[in-house]
Amino acid sequence: MPDQAVVPQLRVLITRQQIAERVAEMAAQITRDFAGQSIVFVGVLKGASIFLGDLARQVKLDATFDFISVSSYGNANKSSGEVRLNKDVDESMADKNIILVEDILDTGLTLSYLRKVFLAHQPRAFKIAALLDKISRRIEPVHADYTGFTIPDEFVVGYGMDYAERYRNLPDICVLPPDML
Repeated sequence: MPDQAVVPQLRVLITRQQIAERVAEMAAQITRDFAGQSIVFVGVLKGASIFLGDLARQVKLDATFDFISVSSYGNANKSSGEVRLNKDVDESMADKNIILVEDILDTGLTLSYLRKVFLAHQPRAFKIAALLDKISRRIEPVHADYTGFTIPDEFVVGYGMDYAERYRNLPDICVLPPDML
């Protein structure tokens, strides 16, 4: 845990225990849905990396990883509305069971863009696993097949999520107050 002098006191929205329990439930559902099949987890860098690791360890299937990187925020606290692909997957996704792993489903702009990118690869199956869903901010009609928690319209950090690359290492999901943005 980071030194409290370095990390300001933040309000915990979702505890590490709640996260662990919900991730285990999501993993069990994925294991049932893809029983006897192999899957490819594609993590959206950087925010989903911790979630992907925890989720994948709980799934009882043959699984591989790949990663994709997009940007729509930069170092801002609001989406620019423009999604840019920074890193594509390394392997072909054709005829594979793909689970796109994202930290937060917010406006839907990023996941709408990524859904089009992945469906162009002609996967056998394409599903989205999002740890957090901020429905109130949705612009594009996108939903996750596996959702951890629905949250209010607050800026959250921790468990891989950041503000200007900070706070990713917090074990809980915390609210960053507006005066810190």
